[in-house]
Formats: sequence, structure tokens, C-alpha cells
Amino acid sequence: MRREIRGLIFLLLSLLLAGSLLSYHPADKLLWNVTGPLGKSQNLFGAVGAHIAGGLLLLIGFSSFWLAIIGVVLALLSFKGRSLSSPAINVTAAFVLILTFSGILNIEFPAVVRFREGHVIAGGLVGLYLAGFSVELLNHYGALICLAALFVVSLMFCTKLSLGWLFSTLFTWGSIFLRQIQTFFQKRSERKKRARKTSMARKRPRTPPKVTISEPVPEPKKKPEQKAFSFMSLNGHFELPSLDLLDDPPEGKSKSVQKESLEMNARRLEKKLADFGVQGEVVEILPGPVITMYEFKPAPGVKISKVASLADDLALTLRASSIRIVAPIPGKAAIGIEIPNNQREMVYLKQILSSSAYQESGFRLPIALGKDITGAPVITDLSRMPHLLVAGATGTGKSVSINTMINSLLFKVSPEMVRFLMIDPKRIELSIYQDIPHLLHPVVIHPKEATKALRWAVQEMEKRYMLLSDLGVRNIEAYNRKIQKGVKIPEPHEGEPERNPLPYIILVIDELADLMMVSSREVEEAITRLAQMARAAGIHLIIATQRPSVDVLTGIIKANFPTRISFQVSSKVDSRTILDAIGAEHLLGDGDMLFMPPGVGRVIRIHGAFVSEDEIKGVTDFLRNQKKPEYDETILSAAEDNGADDAELDKDEKYDQAIEVVIQTGQASISMIQRRLRVGYNRAARMIELMEKEGIIGPSDGVRPREVYGRKGS
Repeated sequence: MRREIRGLIFLLLSLLLAGSLLSYHPADKLLWNVTGPLGKSQNLFGAVGAHIAGGLLLLIGFSSFWLAIIGVVLALLSFKGRSLSSPAINVTAAFVLILTFSGILNIEFPAVVRFREGHVIAGGLVGLYLAGFSVELLNHYGALICLAALFVVSLMFCTKLSLGWLFSTLFTWGSIFLRQIQTFFQKRSERKKRARKTSMARKRPRTPPKVTISEPVPEPKKKPEQKAFSFMSLNGHFELPSLDLLDDPPEGKSKSVQKESLEMNARRLEKKLADFGVQGEVVEILPGPVITMYEFKPAPGVKISKVASLADDLALTLRASSIRIVAPIPGKAAIGIEIPNNQREMVYLKQILSSSAYQESGFRLPIALGKDITGAPVITDLSRMPHLLVAGATGTGKSVSINTMINSLLFKVSPEMVRFLMIDPKRIELSIYQDIPHLLHPVVIHPKEATKALRWAVQEMEKRYMLLSDLGVRNIEAYNRKIQKGVKIPEPHEGEPERNPLPYIILVIDELADLMMVSSREVEEAITRLAQMARAAGIHLIIATQRPSVDVLTGIIKANFPTRISFQVSSKVDSRTILDAIGAEHLLGDGDMLFMPPGVGRVIRIHGAFVSEDEIKGVTDFLRNQKKPEYDETILSAAEDNGADDAELDKDEKYDQAIEVVIQTGQASISMIQRRLRVGYNRAARMIELMEKEGIIGPSDGVRPREVYGRKGS
């Protein structure tokens, strides 16, 4: 308690001294001095503070502040319970410290110093006499060195600090201070250099970026009526549809792009990037029908990742709906920044099919996708893919793209060359192609029938491989060449049809997710087998889905579909699921797609071609009027019979026991059969399938449990 009281007294005295000194005013009443009209003291602590401040400043000058500092030190020691080891020595050292400091002040400031609207002797009267005596004996520098040495020694006695520690501390802080000063001057020098470079660049005439304008696709010379191709079939001539069935694109504005506008946009883009700390310049501009790509060459030292992360920020500052950044452009030392055009140009199917890229492609199964970012038509060969996976959110142009692919084949191949097997669980997308001569079977709309159709496709693939093996050829092209040349071939086996040229079979599935919900295991197995082996047999898949999740696009399916198309998706996760890369989330919709061609390893941005429902109807009506379809009615029945035979072979002694368990529990699930009968998954699944075929249980209905009917006649 006593220590705390003593510490509090020292602290209050220090505050009194400091407050009195800091609020000193020369007009305060001090012995012979008189204040203003009211005679009131202007000091913070009144007349007492005025006398303390006036007396101390008169005697020892600015050394008076050392008394306040000493008081604070004594207060802290008292609060900590520590006392001075040698009070007499410390008091003497403090006395010497104040005297020497007063003398030093008077040596350096011999004249009076202005303080608080008055004049004060820097070291007071004591310092004045001590400085005069010392200078008279030792001259100016000798007196200064002697008093400074006494000051340092007394300070060491008071603070118990060694001279080595003091010099070490001064050296450390001095080094830090010098480094900061050096850094400051270096940065200022660099700023001046950059400013000079910028001013010189502004003075130099700016070389405008190269503007590459894609020329419109040259249309073939118009004839009175466009001649359609005709093919000789077994039943006579077959005439391919004419391009006159498609609508002509509307007369648009001149293709000449205003170079000034594009260059202005390039300067604006450079400025926005500079605002984000990315220096560089636009070296080339590639305007297209939907977007314009600006090839940006960053300055040395700029990381590509920094530019790639600015897509959303640039879209905000440039007021664009979405911006996609290609970092870097393959084969170029530049970064591609794709910005949507203010006015979007529609890409029509007739423009693509009338181009020389389509007419002179020489592909076996040409598929027209649309135009790339420069406006050039994009044609690919389905036989080289050999299968295509299409995914994207609802309303992004996926179904229109499927129609474009189908129609681009219908304009090029006859039913003798290509047959379609279409599966449309949604019932509305592919029904317009009903009864065209290219169909193998009416459009399949029921998911259970779709499973049978896939099973038939697997059987057809195996049958074709047997035919290829008999002729000693490796693919369908070599087989058909031998048949057409009349090469002597082995006689067909009993029950086999005569060996004619085999058509390509294109299996189109418009919504894979619905099939996976009903029978995911069977669908995945059939698609996997076809994707792995069906290329040489001339069977190709085009599969579309609007739910790009991992339970639909499984790893096995993706591994066997190297060629993929992604339309706009909602997130980076969906983009990675489809393409194994981001970017599809930045697409614009309405047919804007990313195409991953086989063997390239990078995606290509394409603006899909548009074909209207009226155009499709005109083409399909033209085909229906020429020839009736030759449906293979055995597709579903053959698969059903084969499935029934397989099920009978798999029936074992536990099948009847499984039926009793299902009837007693009223539940029919594979996991329940596994637990009750202690059998494997495949065995339990075959039992459930056989019960469904025999009418004991109902079909699977998504997440709902199957209905249990019981044995017939029971």
C-alpha cells in the first residue's frame, strides 16, 4: 500500500511539473510580473503552476523537463515494488545530468530561445554560468565534449545501461533509418524513370493494333435451281435435299468493321488493365459474328495468372455480360480476351452448308457446328471423333445444335449410307424426324425401350465384328469396299442375311439423365461397350444431357468420349465435369459453345448455327415424300428375347426364395435381396429384373419404390 501511495505521489508531481511547464505563459504573475486586466494566471495549474514553471525555467531552463521524466521513472519503480539500489549515487547522478544538460543547451543556444510567446534562457541561469565557466577554461568544443561526457556517464548511472548497448541500439536504428531512406530514393528514381518512359511513349506516334477482319464465306455461284445430289440405291435413285429448303440469312450491314471503333475499344481495354496493374498492349484484333478477340501482349514480368483472374473485374468495368480469357493463346505470345459484340450476328445453317468447307470437306459423316470466333465455318467428321458428348444448361441451344448436326448429315448422305436410331425420353425434341427414310426404328420415347435399343446396338456391333472377321478386314470402310468390288467372300452362315454394304448407324440420345435415373447400370454398361468398340463397326453415338453432374457423366462414360461440346453452364464445377477445364461458365448462351476436338487437347469456341423448326419440317417432308422408312421391327423384340434367355440362364435355386421375401415384405430392392439372401449385387439385380419381366413387381420409377403385384394366379 505504501509503495502504491508513493508511486501515485511521484506520478502526480510529474504531471504537475509537465503541465506547468507546457502551459507556461510569460504574462503570468511571477514575483514582480503582473498579468492582464483581471490579474488571473493563464497557467494550467494557476498561480502555483505559474511559479513552478517560471522558477524552474529561470534556473535550469529546458532541463526542467528532466525532473518530470525522473518523477515518472520513480513512480514506475514504486508501482513495481522496486527501490533505488544507491539513493545517494542516483540523486547525485541526476543532479549532474540536469546541470550538464543545462550547460550543453547554453553552449549550443547562447541566445535566448522563444517559448510560449516569451523568451527563455535555454539552460537557465545555472546553465548560463556553467557554460560560460566551461568555455572560458576549455573553449567551445572542449567544453561541449566534457559536458557531454559527464551527461552520458550520469545517464548511465541513472538508467543502469551500458555504453555498448547504447551504441548497439543506435547503430541498429540508424541502419534501419538509412535503409528506409535508400528505399525511398530508389522508388522515387523508378517512378521518375517510368514517368519519363510514359511521356516518351505518349510523344511517339502510337502504332495501331493490327485489325484482322474475317471475310464472309463466299457463297457458290447461284444457278436457276440448285442441283441436288442423287444416289443410286437398291430401290432406285434417292435425291438429297436442296439447300433451297433452308432460309436465306437476312440482308445485313456491310461486313466492313469500323477499325476506328475497334482501336478505340483496344485502347480502353489497355487502360482498364493498367488500372489493375497489368501493363501491355493490344497487338491484334479479331472481330467475329458474336464476340471480338483482343490479343493482348503483356509487358515483361507480368504473370499470366494475374490477367486470367481479371475476367469478372473486366466484365464489370467494360459493362460486358461476360468475358472469357484465353491465357495464353496456343502458339502465340499473347493472351486472348474475348468480349461480346454490342450487336450479335445470327449464324444460319444455310451459311455453313453452302460454304466450300462443307461442300468440299470429303468427310464420311460431316457435321456442321457453326462458326468460330473469326467467322470461319467449322465442319468436323463424326467418324473420326468417333462419338460426341453434348452437355449444357437448359435453354442454351443444346437441342438446336443437335438438330443442326442431324440436318447437316441429312443434306449429305442417303439412307443407304447412314441410318439413325433416335432415343428421345422428352418426346418432343426428335419426334419431328419420325418416318424419315433414314430411321432404323421409330423414335424411342420410353426409357425401358431405350435400354432395349441400346442392348440391340451392342448385339449389332458384335454381329458386325463377326462379318468383319469373316472378310479379314479391320473396319466398315474396308468391308464395304470389298463388297462393292465384288470380292469373293465366304457364304453367310445359316440364318444370316445376304452380305450387302453396311450403313453407318448413328445413335442419338437427347437426354441421358432420364435414362440413367431409370436404369443407370444397364445404360452405362451399354454406352461404355459401344463407345469402346463400336467405331470400327460403323456405329457412332451422339449423346446430350442438360444435367452435367458426376452421377450422369460418370468417369467411365467421360473416358470413352474424348470429343465433347459444352454450352453455357452455371458454375466452374459443371464446366470441369464436362470439359475438364473452366470457361463454359463464361459463355453467352444461344448456341455459344466450347468444342473439344479429338487429339487437340484444347477447346475451341464456336457460335452454333441456327435451324428453325419450319426448316426442319421442310427437309423431313422432302425426305418422307421420296421414300418410306424401312423399320427393323425386331430391334426391341430381339433384345427382349435375348434378355429373357439370359435371365432364364441366371435363374437359380434362390430365385423362388427371393420371390417369397419380396411378397412377404412388400418391398422389392436389390439391397434388400442382398441382405436377406446373402448374395452379390449382380445376382440380386438379375433376380429383380426377372421378377419385373414375369410381372411379379412393377418397373422402377426413379426414387419411388417398386410396386409388388405377387405371382400370377395366386
